[in-house]
Amino acid sequence: MQALTSFDKVLLNLLQGNLPVCSRPFQKLAEELGTEESVVLERLKELKKEGYLRRIGTFFNSSRLGYEGTLVALKVREDRVEPVAKAINTLAGATHNYEREGGYNLWFTLLTPSPEVEKGILARIRALDGVESMLNLRANRKYKINVQFKLA
Repeated sequence: MQALTSFDKVLLNLLQGNLPVCSRPFQKLAEELGTEESVVLERLKELKKEGYLRRIGTFFNSSRLGYEGTLVALKVREDRVEPVAKAINTLAGATHNYEREGGYNLWFTLLTPSPEVEKGILARIRALDGVESMLNLRANRKYKINVQFKLA
């Protein structure tokens, strides 16, 4: 994995909260960065390939759109954490996926349109090789925070 350049860090900082809503958002970012749109697009493609960037998207009020979310904690055998995390990353409703220290070592959030869909997805995840235990930690109250990682 290549180290982030200072350009990459500034680009990633901008993406976290300042992606323009327009027909050519990456052109606008390029102008702000003093470069060409093609350079921004190529760096983003490379950053995704390198694993620094998973996806670029927006946040919606999921409950207003009819979705329900839950936090899931998994106890995964150490040798299977990466393949299980990759499998979770393929799910359209998985929004965060991260490794933690402790017994439950892989956590993710899941948004689904119904309890039945959630139940089916969680059953598939529970059946993945290496998953030893699962906690479905449904929220009683929603707290929304804005997390941004300042890189430069």
